[in-house]
Amino acid sequence: MIPPRLFLRMSRWARHPPPMWKVKLVFGVILVGLVIAGVEYIIGWPDFLTLDPRPPRVPRMQ
Repeated sequence: MIPPRLFLRMSRWARHPPPMWKVKLVFGVILVGLVIAGVEYIIGWPDFLTLDPRPPRVPRMQ
């Protein structure tokens, strides 16, 4: 179920839409994120950015 507050926000956006530069900015950010995700999916994650699964051992003071 959609909360009534969301309907009020949608009606306000329909009456007073955001400026075109804001719409382009949002779509640009989404596009950059999809491009990064696509490159990561096709090429893979680089090994030098992968963390070591074991934490480094800290020597004990005796």
